[in-house]
Amino acid sequence: MAVEVGVHVDTVRTWRGRFADGGLPALADRRRSGRPARFTPVQVAEAKALACQLPAETGVPLARWSCPTTGPATAGQRTTTPRRGLCAELLAHVQAA
Repeated sequence: MAVEVGVHVDTVRTWRGRFADGGLPALADRRRSGRPARFTPVQVAEAKALACQLPAETGVPLARWSCPTTGPATAGQRTTTPRRGLCAELLAHVQAA
């Protein structure tokens, strides 16, 4: 089965064991350790959509987005200023398009 799915045999063992212990409900995502996400998936999608537009289209008098200018542009949507990682992700997403 591991070869068919393209994962390591230990991964198959883990998920098979979970299914054997609790059926389909046991396969749901578990709570993850670490700091909770600062932004909801909707906020990230809105910021990415904004970053895909030219600043002039949104009323910002700039030629292109940068990390310092992306934060204030999304702040009007009641979000906090994006952290550096999100900003870098946004800019990489726009440059790849």
